[in-house]
Amino acid sequence: MEEKHVLIICGEPSGELHAANLVQAIKQINPAVEISGIGSDLLHNADVDVFYDIRGLTALGLFDVFKKLPRFLRLKRFLLKKIEREKPDAVIFVDFSGFNLRLAKAINNRVATIYYIGPQVWASREGRVKTIKKYISKLIVIFPFEKEFYKRHGIDADFVGHPLLDIVSPTLSKNEFLQEFGFSPQKKTIALLPGSRKSEINYILPVMLKAAVEIQKKVNNVQFLIAKPPHLDLKLYTRKMDSFKLNLKIIEDRTYDCLQAADFALVASGTATLEAAILETPLVVIYKMGLLNYLLYKPQVKVPYIGMVNIVAGKKIAEEFIQFGTKPKKIADFVSDTLNNPQRLATLKQNLSPIKTYLEEGGASLRAARIIVDFLENL
Repeated sequence: MEEKHVLIICGEPSGELHAANLVQAIKQINPAVEISGIGSDLLHNADVDVFYDIRGLTALGLFDVFKKLPRFLRLKRFLLKKIEREKPDAVIFVDFSGFNLRLAKAINNRVATIYYIGPQVWASREGRVKTIKKYISKLIVIFPFEKEFYKRHGIDADFVGHPLLDIVSPTLSKNEFLQEFGFSPQKKTIALLPGSRKSEINYILPVMLKAAVEIQKKVNNVQFLIAKPPHLDLKLYTRKMDSFKLNLKIIEDRTYDCLQAADFALVASGTATLEAAILETPLVVIYKMGLLNYLLYKPQVKVPYIGMVNIVAGKKIAEEFIQFGTKPKKIADFVSDTLNNPQRLATLKQNLSPIKTYLEEGGASLRAARIIVDFLENL
């Protein structure tokens, strides 16, 4: 294959992780593919020429988007000029659908476009399917039901499986983790995963901390940890923890070790619910956002659940506490009753077991890379 130049566009840490793994797989198949794009350390370490730093680009909810709109518009203009000037062979979009679909529309088929981790239009804003059909040359999806959804809309999507199956890999056994971080093996460990965005920490962590206080009253010998992503400021957590008397530690950049070591997890809705399910860690799903954002967002949602683990399973296997239902005592009652009932806990773990099967098998990044390399060869 003659040398090809590709731009890769992602906008937040979770997408960048998958983008980096995709790039490594593309380079494994064909090292001659030249890749540049927007990202941060993850893509840079994957040998991508990163020409724009995405830190601080994530937006949650309409009002956060409005606040960052000038930056989004500047970035869009910048990318369009770069594409016009450099004429890459293709642009790969990874997740980040609000920005990426608008950029695809502005590119207007002047360059081939590939979408990896297709927009979740089956959950909300189904009208975006028309944009995908018109402006995306190749669509690659990661959930089995997505292929059929897009087929109904006349789009031939390639299903490759979920890349998490290659990523979710603890580095320590449960006992090794507990010992390294000074936890007692005799106590029940509860992990708090309040999200990966600043706004999620602001809204969800206080709910989780209040629930933890209530759980502490109901469950004997319990200890807590917060799984913290490395890109968020530690002070964002410590300022909220000061008023709570909890046996609690913050563990940075060890999410999979935290989940494997936990007897139970309180998890913000999103990818982390799948990570917990893959490790068969019993969990509840918690989500809260600004009231106006919620009132604007809720009417657009077309699926019965918000937790990705429940969406993939097609039924509720993890209890959900959403917005007005995020009552700390109610959450604590459910978690405590489950932890104090071995049969109920075992059933919840058993219900999580098939999730890995639903997500296909490992090797999603490599399968996606092969599709992309073949697509580039035929341009």
